[in-house]
Amino acid sequence: MSDAKFFAKGKAAELRLELTSDKKDKNYVRRKTALKRVVANMTMNNNEMIQLFPDVLDCIKLDSLEIKKMCFLYLINYCRLKPDLANKALPVLLDDLRDRSPLVRALSLRTVSCISLPAFNEALVDPLGRLLRDPDPYVRKTAAFGVAKLWASDASLVEKSGLIEGVNQLLVDSNPTVVSAGLAALTDITDKSEGMKLAIGYQDASKLVQILGDCNEWSQTYILSALMAYTPQDPAEALLMAERLSPRLQHSNASVVLGTIRVILYLTHYISDDSAIQGLVKRFGPPLVTLLSKPHEIQYVALRNCFLILQQYPQILQNDIKVFFCKYNDPIYIKVTKLEIIFLLASEHNIKEILRELKEYASEIDVQFVRKAVRAIGKLAIKIDSAARDCIDTLLDLVATRVSYIVQEATVVIRNIFRKYPNKYESIISVLCKNLDSLDEPEAKAAMVWIIGQYADRIENSDELLDEFLFTFKEETIEVQLALLTATVKLFIQRPAKGQELVLQVLKWSTEETDNPDLRDRGYMYWRLLSSASGNADITRQVVMSEKPAISVESDKLDARTIEELSLNIGSLSSIYLKPVSQIFKGTKARQLEQSPALRRSDSNFESPGFYPNYTAANYFSTNGGDLLSE
Repeated sequence: MSDAKFFAKGKAAELRLELTSDKKDKNYVRRKTALKRVVANMTMNNNEMIQLFPDVLDCIKLDSLEIKKMCFLYLINYCRLKPDLANKALPVLLDDLRDRSPLVRALSLRTVSCISLPAFNEALVDPLGRLLRDPDPYVRKTAAFGVAKLWASDASLVEKSGLIEGVNQLLVDSNPTVVSAGLAALTDITDKSEGMKLAIGYQDASKLVQILGDCNEWSQTYILSALMAYTPQDPAEALLMAERLSPRLQHSNASVVLGTIRVILYLTHYISDDSAIQGLVKRFGPPLVTLLSKPHEIQYVALRNCFLILQQYPQILQNDIKVFFCKYNDPIYIKVTKLEIIFLLASEHNIKEILRELKEYASEIDVQFVRKAVRAIGKLAIKIDSAARDCIDTLLDLVATRVSYIVQEATVVIRNIFRKYPNKYESIISVLCKNLDSLDEPEAKAAMVWIIGQYADRIENSDELLDEFLFTFKEETIEVQLALLTATVKLFIQRPAKGQELVLQVLKWSTEETDNPDLRDRGYMYWRLLSSASGNADITRQVVMSEKPAISVESDKLDARTIEELSLNIGSLSSIYLKPVSQIFKGTKARQLEQSPALRRSDSNFESPGFYPNYTAANYFSTNGGDLLSE
């Protein structure tokens, strides 16, 4: 029977016959097939399967690991829905916790810890304490995670039972996988606890780094996460630790690479030598570039983290900009992120190459991507003064295509360029005026109206152009109406004879024939300003035609405090959404730099996390004189 056939909707009565049949069933083949169908129907939310609870419970007693796995999966799914039936399963599960097979013990333990019911929690405490000292490392590892799950369900029960101390003892275990599981459990508990904090000393952190090479990817990730609890007390200490972690950057697993980058970035706050810091961060380049050859989902995670790291250290990938050029088969979310990174890496040395690439993107089929490429060209003109002319020429070439959405995006960014460079590049206004028919979006219309109003004295037929827009004034969005009102007043100030009739008409519409309070208030303000200043036009000009605030792309950057906080969460959802972790996961404590004599002065203004009783790893490693690497 193929796997697809298991997902045919089944009847509970039919499956019960298969599970309880007295026919000879060699190696339990019939029961295994029936349980596979039960699990498949359970996956399809066939609630009729809950009727088979007693029959599945009987199957747990069979001496077959495959059957037990399916039965445990069934129990995890239905025990929380039927607490009364769940209590019948508890004795059977507790018996399996003493099974001679370590796999059965571990599976049973995982099942009980996943069923967060009061009776199960209380019954699990004593077996957990015993299984934390189990001879088999896989069972000890599962027990460590079981304590974390039990703490999430009933924190007070765990704290009273002393199970956390049992997990502490795992930190001196001879098996690296067990050590990492213990660290993962303690990290999970202390991250969510208001009264506990994990702290690791230099000697213990050094031992953790030493065993990284003996761990699998999951275990390395756990250890790297726990190393964020290590607070260097000396700059040389921090530098040595970062150097020892650097080889992990060559790992093939993306999570390990990003975890290593996170820890090294954290350690740089405690290193006093700037040249040493630059040497460390330059090593991020090759592994980040390597991650871009991974599947699209991993690429996206790597790109988002690249974007965050480049906010602090743009020089690490300055010579690798070509790897961020978009490929024809990249999904749109990757293309957009690559555009953001290309913009960050743009400089006077590579601007011509970037403009050629962006011009190619503007010929793509995807309209959203084309718009962003055109907007990026305009932002580059604002970012790099010496390249403004080249950017404008590129935009004019794109406008010449007369593609509607390209013309509209170009109009918007040219408005921003005029704000950045007032009284320059006015020669291109005539080109925009020839494409007024292509403008049908509010933002593009408002941008063009602003240009006409701002340069009304230099556009010969500015009154006629505004009159064309005013023809549909009442149907326009509020954004365009506000732009038209201001532009008409500017026209009147600069060319009174041409603008007098238009300004009276627009002021009347804005004050008497609109329901929008913003438009009405601005209309009254302009009307009274023009009336009171009729004897002194200079006052009106100073108010309406005043110098505009400087426009800069620097406003797009994250502030230093946010960057510091996000850099402590590299490789997490926080670094992808570019939001503090407390805004994404409720109840999670934000990571902050711990106070230390080695903390750089520029970072010492960050708030101290306050007082917590320390669960110091140094004490755990020295328990019974044990050594982390001892046999």
